[in-house]
Amino acid sequence: MNIIKLNRNTLEVVVKALRHGKIIVCPTDTVYGLVCDATNEKAVKRLFKIKGRPAGKPIPIFVKDINMAKRLAHINGRQEDFLRKHWPGRVTAVLKSRNKLPKILGAERSIGLRIPSYKFINDMLLEINYPLTGTSANISGKPSCWDVNDIVKQFKRGKFKPDLILDAGHLPKRKPSKVVDLTIYPPRVLRR
Repeated sequence: MNIIKLNRNTLEVVVKALRHGKIIVCPTDTVYGLVCDATNEKAVKRLFKIKGRPAGKPIPIFVKDINMAKRLAHINGRQEDFLRKHWPGRVTAVLKSRNKLPKILGAERSIGLRIPSYKFINDMLLEINYPLTGTSANISGKPSCWDVNDIVKQFKRGKFKPDLILDAGHLPKRKPSKVVDLTIYPPRVLRR
C-alpha cells in the first residue's frame, strides 16, 4: 500500500492509476472511500476481494453529472428534478439500471448513484470521464474510516490490499450518504 499526501499534483497520479485498473483509497464527503473504474470488471472484482464483500452486494457509483447518470440508469423528469435538487451531495439515489456495469456490482435491476460534494473526487470524475465505485474504505463489517492510520490497520494483514492511499488527514466524522429509492413513487428513504 503506497501512501501519498493529497495535494494539487495528486490528480494526475490518481487518474493514471485508475486507468491502469488500480484500487485507490481517497477522501470523500463522508468517509475515506475505495474507488476504482466501475466499468473495469477485473478492478471491481479485486475491490470486492479487498473489501471482503460478497459478490453481487451493491456498491454505490460516483458519477460526474446527470448525463453520466442517465447513461447508467433510466431517469424520468421527476427523478431528474430530485437529483438536481440533491446533487452534488451526500445522497445516493437508487434508480432502475441500464445494465451497463459489471454484474458483480449488483446493478442488474437497480443502481445506486451519486455526485459527491468533494472537489477532488469531482475533479477525478471530470478528468477520467467514467463512473467510479464509491464504497467506504473498510473491510465489510468493520467500522468506517476517517483517518489513514485506521485504514492501514484494517488492510495491512489482508491478502488483498488497495494499491494507493491518498492521505488528506483526519476527515470530519459524518454519516454515510442518505440512500433514497427513486424506483418507486413517492421515493422511499432506505438509509438516513
